[in-house]
Amino acid sequence: MKDVHNRCWNGKLWFVRDVCGMICALFTYILITFAQYVILTVIIIPEPNVAYKVINLIMFEFFTFLAFSAHLRTMFTDPGAVPRGTATKEAIEQLGLIDGQVLYKCTKCCSIKPERAHHCSVCQRCIRKMDHHCPWVNNCVGENNQKFFVLFTLYIAVLAIHALLMVFNYFMKCVDDEWKTCGTTYPDQKTGLMVSQPTPVNVILLICLVFEGLLFAIFTCIMFGVQMQAIWNDETGIEQLKKESSKRWNRRQRWRSIRAVFGLKGFSIYWFSPFTRTETIAYADSNYTV
Repeated sequence: MKDVHNRCWNGKLWFVRDVCGMICALFTYILITFAQYVILTVIIIPEPNVAYKVINLIMFEFFTFLAFSAHLRTMFTDPGAVPRGTATKEAIEQLGLIDGQVLYKCTKCCSIKPERAHHCSVCQRCIRKMDHHCPWVNNCVGENNQKFFVLFTLYIAVLAIHALLMVFNYFMKCVDDEWKTCGTTYPDQKTGLMVSQPTPVNVILLICLVFEGLLFAIFTCIMFGVQMQAIWNDETGIEQLKKESSKRWNRRQRWRSIRAVFGLKGFSIYWFSPFTRTETIAYADSNYTV
């Protein structure tokens, strides 16, 4: 009876956390859509310079598409989940282990833990090469989707910086023109001359976009740097906290570690594509065997 209660409670906990993750993912889309609206309606569409308008529109929409794609791939790609219930007596006997071989088991999901796998308390399963569970993508970041998560942080950072540059350029042009081309134009009652003042709504939207852009730029740049450092050192966030990388396996060479995440054939444009995946590189000289 107690086991049934625990399973029910774990199911409710998973449901609540999953809903929270979906809300975070939806909030991300809302913020990106807001940035799209402000950039298009306030900056790009009213812009008289056709070349400036077309180039920035293409760039902004291109990186928005890549960011959305990378986010969806991170969310819906299996991060490397280990099948539950594999650590049974019969399954272990079929492995034919010999003396000296080590077998790791997870008591929480009753599974045989592969090398560098960790149990996620949110997903209620073990994840290969798990780095962390990210609520913004409602999924774990692991062996199979780390590339997509890194690209997501990269493209969001590019979008945020691009938006900030366009807003800065917009305000500079408005100041130089004394708001003649950036505000609402109307005749002055005393002089009869046409004067211009900034539209309050546009100013408020741009200020909100600046705060959003700064927040996203700082957060995603830091996250991108942390992820690249972890890949460069071949050590996930959990492994850094537990200081266990030197205990169970030898680290890859740095270039080999980067290739393992982005592409085995070496540097190419496909490293920046959220539509290509990489094959898993096996570990050599490992103290872990199954």
